[in-house]
Amino acid sequence: MILTLDLFSEVPIYQQIRDRVVEAIADGELAEGSALPSTRQLGADLGINFHTVNKAYDLLRTQGVIQVNRKSGAVVRRDPTSGPPEAGFADEWQERLRTLLAEAVVHGLTRDEVADRCSTVMASFDAKTGGRS
Repeated sequence: MILTLDLFSEVPIYQQIRDRVVEAIADGELAEGSALPSTRQLGADLGINFHTVNKAYDLLRTQGVIQVNRKSGAVVRRDPTSGPPEAGFADEWQERLRTLLAEAVVHGLTRDEVADRCSTVMASFDAKTGGRS
């Protein structure tokens, strides 16, 4: 897994790490059970403080995407083949989706443009995972 971060982005580094890990799972680069680098190792690899990586991993853990164990480290807990989402996920996700779609509306994207972009992104996951997502 190669993470690309934008150190000049307005998006916090920990959020970028979280987002890239989720995208790697959706793209099929990481599967359920895949080990993630330790926070210290990833911090060193990226040239950032390991506490920043720890914040990203903690966010992924609270969202049920990874599990963290002192002995085995961070491991992917869910992937596109893991079955239905846990209770409450869809409602919480829809709230975040509403905000993301509101941003598109505020910036003038039409309903058709938003739908086309959503379809393109979903198709990219299908292409990389063989239709598993």
